[in-house]
Formats: sequence, C-alpha cells, structure tokens
Amino acid sequence: MQKSTFSQATYDFLVIGTGLSGLNTALKLAPHGQVALVAKSKIENNNSWLAQGGIASVIYNKNEDSFDAHIEDTIKAGAGICDKTIVEHVIKEGPQRINDLVEWGVQFDKTKDEYFALTKEGGHSYSRILHVGDFTGQAINEALIKKVLENENIELIDNHLAIDLIKENKLQGSDSVSCLGAFILDLDTEHVYPIMAKATVLATGGAGKAYLYTSNWSGATGDGIAMAYRAGAEVKNLEFMQFHPTCLYHPEARNFLISEALRGEGALLKLESGQRFMTDYHESAELAPRDIVARSIDNEMKKNGLNCVYLDITMKDRSFLEKRFPNIFSKCLSLGIDISKDYIPVVPAAHYLCGGVTTNINGESTLKRLYVVGETSFTGLHGANRLASNSLLECLVFAHNTSQHIVANLKSLAIPEVERPSWVYHELENNDELIVIKHMWEEIRHLMWNYVGIVRSNKRLERARHRMENINQEIEEYYRDFKIHPDLVELRNIALFATLTIENALKRKNSIGIHYNIDLLEA
Repeated sequence: MQKSTFSQATYDFLVIGTGLSGLNTALKLAPHGQVALVAKSKIENNNSWLAQGGIASVIYNKNEDSFDAHIEDTIKAGAGICDKTIVEHVIKEGPQRINDLVEWGVQFDKTKDEYFALTKEGGHSYSRILHVGDFTGQAINEALIKKVLENENIELIDNHLAIDLIKENKLQGSDSVSCLGAFILDLDTEHVYPIMAKATVLATGGAGKAYLYTSNWSGATGDGIAMAYRAGAEVKNLEFMQFHPTCLYHPEARNFLISEALRGEGALLKLESGQRFMTDYHESAELAPRDIVARSIDNEMKKNGLNCVYLDITMKDRSFLEKRFPNIFSKCLSLGIDISKDYIPVVPAAHYLCGGVTTNINGESTLKRLYVVGETSFTGLHGANRLASNSLLECLVFAHNTSQHIVANLKSLAIPEVERPSWVYHELENNDELIVIKHMWEEIRHLMWNYVGIVRSNKRLERARHRMENINQEIEEYYRDFKIHPDLVELRNIALFATLTIENALKRKNSIGIHYNIDLLEA
C-alpha cells in the first residue's frame, strides 16, 4: 500500500482505525467532504482482517428463520441485558447493510443454485452466517480497501498512532466541551501532529492485547477507549471481555483463531484420549454460547492439569475441509497438523470486548463531536456476551448510522475559531527504560489473565486493582518525563484499560455472562 502524506491540518472528518467500521464510515462520509483516515500500522492490520467466521443476518426465511429468532438468540446469548431496541434495529438493518458490501464487490460464498451459503455457529437457532471461506474479514476488508484507495476524498495516513483527543475547552478562548480532533504520532519521524476535524470517529478496535493469550492483532491495545475516557467520555461494561474457546495452541501461532464455524460444521471438543466433554456442560454441547464453551474448556484444563484440549473435525473429507476452511487447513498443515486426520490443539483466548465507549443509536458518545463505532463502542447490542458473528454486523450498521448522522448535522459541526494546539515534547531519552516498559506490559497481561480472566473472584479482582494502582503511578512518571514513544503510548492505554476493566468488574454485583465471578454465583 502506498503511504499518503499530510496534505492539510484540518479535515471535514477524522476517522481513526481501518477495520470494517472505520473503512465503512470513511467511504460513506467521503461524498460529503475530505476524510483523514488514520491507520496505526498498515491499512490491512486490524482485527476485522482476522475475522474468519462471517456475518450473521437473516437473509432468507428458510427453515423458519426470522428476525425475531435472531433477536431472541442475541438477547439469550447476552444473558438478557442487551438493549432490545438496539438489537431489533441492528438485526432488521442487516440485509440492507449486507447489500452495501455486495455492491462494493464482496463475493460471499454461494450454493450451486446461487443462494448465499449460510452456516451455523454457537448460540444461533438457524444457519444464518454469510461467509467467504474461512477468511471473511480479509475478503471484506480487501474490497473496502480497494474502494478507499480509489477515493480522492479519503486521505490515508498510515503508520500513525493516535495519542490523545483534542478538546475545545482546552484551547484558548473556549468554554465549550467538545472534540475537535486528535494528536497523531508519526511512527517514522516521532513527530506529533494535531489533526482537527468537524467530527472525529474512533474505530480503533478492541483491547485483547491486555491479556496474555489473545486472538487479536498486536495493535489491539485499547487506544480509542483510553483516549475517549481521558477526554471525559463515558465508558461502560468493560468487564465483559469475551474469550474465544478455540485459539490454536502452538508456539509458532499464538494468536491464530480456529473459527467457531468448524463446530458449526460438526467439529467436536475432546480430550487427548478422544473423550468428548461438552455434553457434560450444556445441552447444545459444542454449539453452546461462547462463554459457556470457554469456561468448560478452562475447567477441563484445570481439572486435568492440561495445557490444551482438542478439536476434532476428522469426520469430514479432506476435500470439504480444503474448500470450506482453506485458511485454517493450510495454516495448520504448515505446522504439521493435518486437520483431516489430526486433532487440533486449542485453548481459550481473549477475543472480543462487549463493552467500550458508550454510544447511542447514531454512534454519538457523551462527548460532543466524538463518534465511536465497532469494537471500541458500547452500543448495548451484545449485553453480557456477544452472539457469534454479530460483531461485523454491528460494524456495518453503526458505520452507516454514524455517517448518516454526521452528514445530517454538518451545518452545526463547523470548526470554531480557536488557537491550533501544539504538542509539548519531552527530550529525556533512555533506551534502557524501554526494557522496563516492556516488563510492565508483560506484568499487566499476566495479571489480567490470572486475576481478570475467564473465572474471577472478588479477592483476585482486589489484588489486581491494588497492583494496577502502583503500575499506573510508574507509567505516569515515565509519560510525564520521557520522550514520546509508541511503546509508552500503548502501555499507558493498556494500563488504563486494565484499571477500568477491574473497576467495572468490581462494580458488577452479580455473576453474569462472560463476567463469571465465583463469589457471586448466587447473586
């Protein structure tokens, strides 16, 4: 991808993040003004690109499937605390937003008679998952990236890390509290630029890298959530980090996901002996909601002192597996695992954040001019546990809603006449201290995995909170005194996310969904 340079310091729209929600929002805003699209790394580096399964949507009324059934499945998976209005809106908008992707060139798998090929995943009553092999996210992103790079109104600013939001009330001569853009760090030159815009959209993804084991890409460090919180926006439900039950357990592929779609096609979870165990935990066995499957695997590993469990799909023909799961098949084969003959070693891993920056149906945060979409946001759709393949659907619907609302309110979003902010640089630099930063990051990830993981207790959460108090104090000292560095920026964000997650978990007075607290099981 060819890198763009800054052509201006003020844009109509600033979109931070290049996953499905960021690309979609940028494309829908582009006809109405100049868009600055900021990528932390390369444009294709994001969690959406890694999504294997697909998008859940009721496209046909085959086998009695319906909007009502999808709504019911979503609320049931979310342990009953989803926002029903949001759930109904997202699911009923699904077919139109799928059509957007088709018009942009996404070619979903189809049957011989040219219907969309639909599959089933955990928590779904019917087969309603559209997919492109087992690399759906990559296929969608490739189609949208092509459109973005062809659009003259979208300026790609890649290899830049957003540091903090620019607030109007912090600038000279203004009492208004609103977001006017963000400070962006050029990772090549280490120069910090202020970018100002009429509307700022955070689409920075989740925070899986706060945990020791995760399916997320390396840049999923909670940046958008941390920036929004520091700017005064409300965040909510961060205790609901979903753990995907099946991440490949292999030293050379620590964050490679084994899609739930394998279980949708009949794969079984087993111990190394070949003994199946999910029938002991839930009537839906391998197709139970993700929180139940992840806890069941965690329990079997702890009970039997195991490093992993296994996924068995050897009952399927090799030709079927190569065609249906080409990505997983080839990746496993490159590691010496022939999934047509061998069990796949798997472990649970931090996967998807169901909480985030609070937004309404239009993507508006509680901070004026700041919009949030995708995994960075808390919309109320997922409740206490996300239903499989509802995340990409949420990206599509809220990118559409957000862009529509921004465009409808453009006249009221004119940038006020305020003094342009400048970044205050610190010159103190010590490369030895970067080692300490790395150690603190690893300490946070171990702490979150052990104390704020799949199974929690009040004592573990209190220990985590106490340790994070000390870590945060150390980090702020570094941030205040040392030269800006991307590792320090990400560490600061990870630490704040971890702290907020612990606080949210301690405030939750019942064990529900993903937040499984053994001290509150009767609450």
